Formats: sequence, C-alpha cells, structure tokens
Amino acid sequence: MSRVISYIDGFNLYFGLKGKGWKRYYWLDLAALSTSLLKPEQTLLATHYFTARLRMAGKNHADKQRQDDYLDALATRPNLHIHHGHYLKKMRQCRSCGAQWPDYEEKMTDVNIAVQLLADAFDDHFDTALIISADSDLTTPVQFVRKRFPQKRIIVAQPPGRNSVQLANAATAAFTLSQTKIRQSQLPDTITTSAGIVLQRPATWK
Repeated sequence: MSRVISYIDGFNLYFGLKGKGWKRYYWLDLAALSTSLLKPEQTLLATHYFTARLRMAGKNHADKQRQDDYLDALATRPNLHIHHGHYLKKMRQCRSCGAQWPDYEEKMTDVNIAVQLLADAFDDHFDTALIISADSDLTTPVQFVRKRFPQKRIIVAQPPGRNSVQLANAATAAFTLSQTKIRQSQLPDTITTSAGIVLQRPATWK
C-alpha cells in the first residue's frame, strides 16, 4: 500500500468555508476528509492539522468556546495531530480619522506545515503528501521536496473559494475540494472524550 500523510492548513480551510457561507460544515472530520481523497491502493498514516487557538479579546468568548470544542473533538480522532501557532498583536489605524485599535494576526502555520512536511520527507514517512491549503507560501517547501525526493508525490487540495496557481503548479497534481466531500466528512453531532466530556456540534454550525 502507498503511504499518505495529510497536512491541513486550518485557517486557509476555515476561510474557504466561510467565504462560501458553509458554516454548517465547520464541524469537519479532517481524518475522514483526508481518507475520502485517497485512491484504493493508498492508506492514510496520519493527519496533521495546523491552527492557532483564539485569544480572548472583547466579545469573542463564544467563538473561542466553539473552537475549543472543535479542537477537543478532533483530538478524539486516531492518528490526528494538532499543531498550534499563535496570534501576534498588531495595531490597526483608521486612514480617515487616525483612530487605533488592536488586532491579532495568526502566525506560524505555514512554517509549521513546511517543517513537518520536510521532516516527514527526510524520514521517509510518506509516499504521497496531501496538502489541504491554497497558501502560496508553501510553494517553496513543496518544490524542495519534489526536487530532493522525485519519487514522492505531493497533491494539493485547495479549499473551496481559495486558489493559488503558484502552489498548484509546484505540486504533482492539484484540485479543489468539492462540497460533496466536505458534506460527507462531518463529525458526529455528539462526541464523548476519553475523560467523559460530552462535546456537541455548536448550534450555529447546523
């Protein structure tokens, strides 16, 4: 069997779904989605999910709770590994009135994906890497892996509404995730963790 590892850019995927108005698909089973994209002769060894936990800021308590529940639900999936970046505080300024306010920018995801991809390639952990992202910053590590390990394949699955021609051209092959695959790869509405905590799909994600 051909070995596959998936690498999922959490925020790129999230904003793709958000841009389509597909909030009902946020409760996404990333391991199931990755598996649904495999060919018959392939087997999924691991799923790596890259994100950053929201920071408490203003009135985002409900958003943070929904994200926490989702990450805890994902953690129950076998062979799924969550990698955390962080938020960097930046001050924004209104061009008209000069007013300033704090904003937070997610950092480290593309670097973390690149490092994990390169480590797995050098350690010969996969035959095919499945990258779910449309971030052009990943072009260089994809090009490097393909040049250094020409026998390995890198497939890019771009989130709906997101597109990077540069990243797609660097990969062995590329396509856009379909609504059908996403709809069919949802977590159960209720999940119980190993600690006995019951997690439920947020009411606003239905």
